[in-house]
Amino acid sequence: MAPLVLHQTSLNLLGQFLALGILAVGMDLIWGYAGILSLGQGVFFGIGGYLAAMYLKLQGLAPGTLPDFMSWSGVTTLPLLWRPFESFSLTLLMILTVPGLLAYLFAVVVFRSRIRGVYFSIITQALAVAASTLVVDQQQFTGGSSGLTGFGSIFGHSFYARGTQVAMYELTVCILAAVFALAWILTRSNFGVLLRAVRDGENRLRFLGYNPTTFKAFVFGLAGLCAGLAGALYVPQNGIIAPGMLGVVPSIEMVIWVAVGGRGTISGALAGALVVNYAKYYLSSAYPDIWLFLVGAMFVIVVLFFPRGLMGLVDLARRRTGRSRP
Repeated sequence: MAPLVLHQTSLNLLGQFLALGILAVGMDLIWGYAGILSLGQGVFFGIGGYLAAMYLKLQGLAPGTLPDFMSWSGVTTLPLLWRPFESFSLTLLMILTVPGLLAYLFAVVVFRSRIRGVYFSIITQALAVAASTLVVDQQQFTGGSSGLTGFGSIFGHSFYARGTQVAMYELTVCILAAVFALAWILTRSNFGVLLRAVRDGENRLRFLGYNPTTFKAFVFGLAGLCAGLAGALYVPQNGIIAPGMLGVVPSIEMVIWVAVGGRGTISGALAGALVVNYAKYYLSSAYPDIWLFLVGAMFVIVVLFFPRGLMGLVDLARRRTGRSRP
């Protein structure tokens, strides 16, 4: 319905917000259900975004032509790192494997050391700082602090054509629906019960003979895959990926989405991503000097007075409506 009623700009924004909703669903799996607070999810979002951007950057270039930032950096031939992105199939394969696999391996290493709680959050924060710094330093391969932008076309279609925007929106909706359904099934299965057991009593679970590291690493890898998919869908609709998107601030914003929507509710995480990002878009336009304070105040108010987020308010309204009925 949205493509029929929304202007192209509004449709593009909605597509971006829905792509971020994919990340929020993964974030809720690890934080809301497994109790793993990651402050570095922007890293996996950025990896997916850069993988997509590297493919898009090569589209439309004549054979033998290099992206502009490489020429400025003195690079004369396409680096080996970039060559797989001449193929859409290889790019897609890397988007589906690299972010999730890196997240899984990172989780295995950390969780095997029995690191958890606030120490894990600090490590993920350090990971975000290290990743964004690395991307800035490797300017000849990543575009440096300016990132990758200037995408002209995909499959021969202009990015600015309405048909391309509609196709990107519909693809985002389909993948979001698939991720939402998978998360819904997982959280209502025995695996979901084990995730909540990890969150509420990891030592008890270990005493019962389970290995919490296995479940935590798997769900963290799954959340990394969700973040990578979100980045790969977000970049073509936003038109840019920059090192700042891998940093600490965007990663903390991702936590705010889930907190505002309601931890431990898949639909709440999605609603939180949509509400907070729309508020951010509106407030940054209407109040450019103070919008960060307004978003921060919204987070503080929700945490202090509505700890179950928007979904908690919905449940409260349902109970009161039920009581008022004769």
